[in-house]
Amino acid sequence: MKNTFRILALGDVCGPRASEYLEKNLWAVRKKYGINMVIVNGENCAEPNGIDKTSAKALFDSGADVITTGNHVFRKASVFSYLDDTESILRPLNFPSECPGHGDAIIKIDGYKILVLNVMGQAYLDVGESPFEAVEKALKRNEGLYDFCVLDIHAEATGEKKAIAYNFSDKIAVAFGTHTHVQTNDADILNGTCAYVTDLGMCGALDSILGVKKEAVIYKLKTKMLSKFDFAEGEIEAQGAIFDIETNNFKPVGCELIKFKGEIK
Repeated sequence: MKNTFRILALGDVCGPRASEYLEKNLWAVRKKYGINMVIVNGENCAEPNGIDKTSAKALFDSGADVITTGNHVFRKASVFSYLDDTESILRPLNFPSECPGHGDAIIKIDGYKILVLNVMGQAYLDVGESPFEAVEKALKRNEGLYDFCVLDIHAEATGEKKAIAYNFSDKIAVAFGTHTHVQTNDADILNGTCAYVTDLGMCGALDSILGVKKEAVIYKLKTKMLSKFDFAEGEIEAQGAIFDIETNNFKPVGCELIKFKGEIK
């Protein structure tokens, strides 16, 4: 689309095999769809869970410009210094300030300055600060320094995700949800000012439950016993959305879901 900036956002990457799939195909996807910027949620890209320096660098090499995360970001202590030192990998804004890393960054691409925020929901998740307050503070802290803003809402409750997006719809051009690993069919432009999807889905094995081996999840739910959640095998599918931003006024003009699997040419 002419005079637009295209963002591809991909849902939670489930394990090393999903990362390997992106490594082989993401650059081809960028070229095929004319993507200017890629944001990937990578909080589950390492084995057996979480994210580390090696898995994060693999996503960057694959074509990600920004990595967002969520409640599993601190599973591996080895990533702590990398979170502090790397501008383009984010942890949720509303973790306590004593935690490693940061939840906002201004990324410069093709002459534009994009403020990317990462926040975690309160429903069923353990956070320190209200996501509303955390986002408001980040917007004020970066006021006048960026062209438009993108927000990853890592949350369990669909209603909470939409409430956050609507609350900031006049200040944020793109808001999308992550965490549930199920792509929602509600791509829309809220109030005509904020492109939105409740959940991008995941990058993981199709023959799975949320990227995990089916048997492990079923066993835990049936017996209430501990069960090791290994990533599933089989064909990988990447799920997400493409957002188009008008470069004259930095307003969203397009929002569509995307899924891809197999070799991309």
